[in-house]
Amino acid sequence: MKLIRGLHNLKKHAGSAVTIGNFDGVHVGHEKIISRLVASARKMGLPSVLISFAPTPQCFFGHEQATLSNFKEKHYLLSRLGVDEHLLIRFNRAFSKIEAKDFIQQILIDKLGMKHCLIGDDFRFGKNRQGDLALLQSLSKVGGFGVEKTQSVLCNDCRASSSEIRALLSQGDLDAAAKMLGRAFSISGRVVHGHQKGRTIGFPTINIPIKRKISPVLGVFATTVEIDGVIFQGVCNIGNRPTINGTKTLLEVFLFDFDQNVYGLDAKVVFKYKIRDEEKFDSFEALKQQIELDTQQAKAYFKI
Repeated sequence: MKLIRGLHNLKKHAGSAVTIGNFDGVHVGHEKIISRLVASARKMGLPSVLISFAPTPQCFFGHEQATLSNFKEKHYLLSRLGVDEHLLIRFNRAFSKIEAKDFIQQILIDKLGMKHCLIGDDFRFGKNRQGDLALLQSLSKVGGFGVEKTQSVLCNDCRASSSEIRALLSQGDLDAAAKMLGRAFSISGRVVHGHQKGRTIGFPTINIPIKRKISPVLGVFATTVEIDGVIFQGVCNIGNRPTINGTKTLLEVFLFDFDQNVYGLDAKVVFKYKIRDEEKFDSFEALKQQIELDTQQAKAYFKI
């Protein structure tokens, strides 16, 4: 999948099939949309183009929310679904002022040569969110493109959506979230040096930076961690470590029967079971005792 970073790198297309959205988490609903896009594009002999934004419009306008995937994770998941091109538009003040009709004409038609568009009935675009499915349909004949409304995917009688997955993760319902994602929720990143506080109480951890302002999961979890194709089991804490008055959200994992130097390597942490919420302890000794109990619960979950 070709990545096009920014409109300034977008070359004129002779034709394309397009879908637009944030695609946070690339869940089962997104997969359905993308599979329809790819199938339609191939049938028409056109490249499939997926448009997303960085930052998301919500974040740009100050409505911060937890993100299910960072850019690298999202791009990897999208690349597995057969899309030809991923156009990443920088969402800034100037772009936010583009009228919906101008976005359609100047970018979708003039630049991408759009012949077919897939869009959800709740998607909004353009200045003041004026653009929608109805606007695209009204301009389709003049613009020479078709419009297809995407259908929602239901999981346990609930519409699959990024917002619903965030809610499930915040509640610790990892199984329900996994059904909507189509996989267990995970966070990937490079192992870095920490403050080595865990070593002082007998629980050395690997540390992975959280490259997002708000994490969709917080607390203590039984996890698996994949490093260089090998899967390990462990218990993790993701939070700001209130016992030492921390302020930055960190992901720390204590791996069972593990003694390797993995600094600088990529790791994928898969969240399997929530043990408890994060809490502040009066002393490191009290924290150590709780971690011992957490470790027992994680091992019981993994049946080891």
